[in-house]
Amino acid sequence: MKKTLSFLMALLMGAMLFSGCGGSTTASSEAAPEAASSEAAASEAAASEAASSETASESTDAALPETFILGLDASFPPMGFTDENNEIIGVDIDLAKAVCDKLGMTFEAKPIDWDAKDMELATGKITCIWNGLTITDERLENYEMSRPYMENDQVIVVMNDSDINAKADLAGRIVAAQKDSSGLEALMADEICASIQDGTPKEYADYVTALGDLELGRCDAIVMDSIVADYYITANQKDMRLLDETMAAEEYGIGFKKGDTALLEAVENALSELAAEGTVAEISQKWFGRDDAIITY
Repeated sequence: MKKTLSFLMALLMGAMLFSGCGGSTTASSEAAPEAASSEAAASEAAASEAASSETASESTDAALPETFILGLDASFPPMGFTDENNEIIGVDIDLAKAVCDKLGMTFEAKPIDWDAKDMELATGKITCIWNGLTITDERLENYEMSRPYMENDQVIVVMNDSDINAKADLAGRIVAAQKDSSGLEALMADEICASIQDGTPKEYADYVTALGDLELGRCDAIVMDSIVADYYITANQKDMRLLDETMAAEEYGIGFKKGDTALLEAVENALSELAAEGTVAEISQKWFGRDDAIITY
C-alpha cells in the first residue's frame, strides 16, 4: 500500500512538473513573436526615417539650378563690370562664384538692360539680380530679397571745377541718373528735383556713360551710388568729386524670383560659411583695400 501510494505521488509530482515546464514554453513562444514584431516595427520606422531624410535631401538638391545665371549691368564697377579683356569681373562676381563653388552650381554672368531686369527675372532668363541692387520696399514686395550684404549712399558727383557745392546748387542744372535706379528714385523723391533743368532728370542706360558725359559737359551732376563713384574716380584718376551732402542711405541685397526661397536660403547659408572661412574678407580686401566692407553674418 505504501509502495502504491508512493508510486501515485511520484506520478502526480511528475505531472505537475511537466505542466510547469509546458506553461513556461508557451509563454516564451508567445513572447518571441511579440519581440520579433517590435524589432520589425523599429526596423521599418528607421528605414522610413532614412528614406524621408534622403527624399528631403534630394528635394533640396533639386531646388538648386544646375546653372546659376547672374543678371547684371556690366558697367557698374566695382560690383560687376567688363575689363580690358572683355571679361566680367567685380565684387559681386567673386562672391557669386564662391557661392556656386560651394553649392556645386555652374556660374554664368549675363549682362542685361537694367530697366528690363524685372522681366528677365520673371521669365527665368536669369536666376537672380546680383549687382549692387538696392533693397527697397517695392523690391521686398516683388522679389525674394536676401539680407543686406553692403551699405551704400546715393551721392552727387560733379567735376572738380564745378560751382555746385550743395544740393541746392542743382537748381537749373542738368542732373543725371541711371534708368530705373535707386539714384533716379532718390533724385525724383527729393524736393530739389522740381528745380533742376526741365524739372526732370536726364536718364542714362548706365553710370559709366553718364560719367563720360559729365566729363564732356553734357550734364552738370550725377546722382549715383557712392561705392561706384568712389571706385570709378579713383581707378580712372578722374577730375571729379563727391558733394558732402548725400541724397539717401541704403543697403545692397540679392534679388531672386518671388517664391524661390530654397535658392535664397542656400545662397545665404553659403555666404555665411564663406564668411566663417575668411573668403568674404579676402574679396573685400581685394576690391576695397579693407576686409570689412562686406557685411557678414
